[in-house]
Amino acid sequence: MEEYLKQMMGKKIDISCGANSNVRGEVVVVKDGLVHLRDEHERTAYVSIEKIAIVREVGETQTRPGFVV
Repeated sequence: MEEYLKQMMGKKIDISCGANSNVRGEVVVVKDGLVHLRDEHERTAYVSIEKIAIVREVGETQTRPGFVV
């Protein structure tokens, strides 16, 4: 898992550690059994690699304000 996460450096991912624990952010650092993610508000989350159940790459979707016709 650690090697896979190192390949994801600089990409935005979703990490799930169980039913109610999800984190989204850009992979900044992977070392010492932790992955460091930075979110859109420049906050950093530190996730234990051994607790990760699912990793999913996030696609950039653009949303437009207003009504859908």
